[in-house]
Amino acid sequence: MDAKVIRRQKIRYRIRRKVAGTGLKPRLSVFRSNNDIYVQLIDDNSGKTLVAASSNDKDIKAQAGNKVEKSKMVGAAIARKAIEAGVTVAVFDRGGYLYHGRVKALADGAREAGLQL
Repeated sequence: MDAKVIRRQKIRYRIRRKVAGTGLKPRLSVFRSNNDIYVQLIDDNSGKTLVAASSNDKDIKAQAGNKVEKSKMVGAAIARKAIEAGVTVAVFDRGGYLYHGRVKALADGAREAGLQL
């Protein structure tokens, strides 16, 4: 494995020791690839994903914009889906990535759409 990947995994495990989602307050988990960003609301007690969104979704993929702008749209999309599912509060899990750029844009988009992180 690449040293960068191992470093991120160590950070990710450190974060996961402190952050856990429940049914009332699920974990908002972020995965960032080179081209896309994926986000899920996870109830760790039951081990189930409640809702998910990504930059691969048809409505977001059709939009013009750079990766940061699309990340903000993904944040707004997950917040809409979460509110429809009856979730208003979540715990943010940045997945070992720095809270900067696309990850920050996603969190800001979710907050602006009404999800409390």
